[in-house]
Amino acid sequence: MSTSSPFPAAAPHVIVIGGGPAGLMAAETLAAGGARVDVYDAMPSVGRKFLLAGKGGLNLTHAEALDKFLGRYAERSEALTPLIEALRPQALRDWAQGLGIETFVGTSNRVFPKDLKAAPLLRAWLHRLREAGVRFHMRHRWQGWTADGALTFTSPQGDITAQADATVLALGGASWARLGSDGAWVPWLQARGADIAPLKPSNCGFDVAPTAPDRSGWSEHLRNRFAGAPIKPVVMQFTDAQGQVHRQQGEFVLTFTGIEGSLVYAFSARIRDAIEAQGQATIHLDLLPSHTSEQVLTETKRPRGTRSLSTHLKSCLGIQGVKMALLHELLSPAQLTDPVQLAQLIKALPLTLSAARPIDEAISTAGGVRFEGLTAQQMLSTIPGVFCAGEMLDWEAPTGGYLLTATMATGKAAGQGVLDWWTALHPAQ
Repeated sequence: MSTSSPFPAAAPHVIVIGGGPAGLMAAETLAAGGARVDVYDAMPSVGRKFLLAGKGGLNLTHAEALDKFLGRYAERSEALTPLIEALRPQALRDWAQGLGIETFVGTSNRVFPKDLKAAPLLRAWLHRLREAGVRFHMRHRWQGWTADGALTFTSPQGDITAQADATVLALGGASWARLGSDGAWVPWLQARGADIAPLKPSNCGFDVAPTAPDRSGWSEHLRNRFAGAPIKPVVMQFTDAQGQVHRQQGEFVLTFTGIEGSLVYAFSARIRDAIEAQGQATIHLDLLPSHTSEQVLTETKRPRGTRSLSTHLKSCLGIQGVKMALLHELLSPAQLTDPVQLAQLIKALPLTLSAARPIDEAISTAGGVRFEGLTAQQMLSTIPGVFCAGEMLDWEAPTGGYLLTATMATGKAAGQGVLDWWTALHPAQ
């Protein structure tokens, strides 16, 4: 990577605050453009959440068609499209290959490193950044600005200040605070006029509404016997406020207070918004997606003789374990003993959810700095020279590689935004 400056004036000095994927991608883009870059992070090492995300296999991006990919960002797809166009999923795979990390497309079209691990990619990335002259300052927690506009940090050496020609904020949202993203930046930016949407949990679990008048959620029996049990295969259906029906097959996990897991995350934004508007939201579960309604009805009508209902359903339909427990939890004795109602409810079991889990438990965060409050270069309109990237921006997406792709694309865009802004301020003579 070239270290010569392309700028007619002195190369800009840029401070990047936040050592996650967005901050690191901004730093890489800046260094490649000739800037002098210092990265500050509150944690002892960078990429903490990135490494955690890679524990079960680092889902780098997704290989579906680009138009479908961009649609995953819902109402923010228009704002994110030009940024992701500049770092498409294939370009992200090529970037990883440049670090010596081969990738492959899994059966679900998700893209992973060949060894599934995040750590080798992060090590190679940090080596390249250091070779490019990027300097890292760890255990430096940003505390906002001083009265004269300097950046202020707490550090092992005490309180310090730092100044630069431009700042890139890549501070994350407010999930997994122990890994560095705690949302503490919100009031500091609001005090300087930044337009910020309230932070909310995204890709999160939910608490169930009481299943009986004397309960606060699941029964003690269900919690003690089945918390942590996966429910699969199952189809989840949800009807949104506009009357549009959303259906998807997958799996989720029954928790001590409700439900979570990949299928729940796919619906989490819609469910969360419905709970905010109405106080609760009801999903419907098809416990036997491989059976038609007629097939289920035939078996529930079949005489069971002296067999118990549980034995009968296990024998005829394969319903057992946590699925059988859910039926007992949610249905009345009359519904369980009526073959027609039982068949209907096996194919469309209503489950009412009362609250999203706390934001610190969520995989990611919705809300943040609104794009409407940014320039085309991702600079805050109210704070010249301060640019934003990553999850602190107001967008959300499901799991599946969409989060990491947009995070890194916004990091690249913020870095390029700084270079373009500086060039415009210092035109060639």
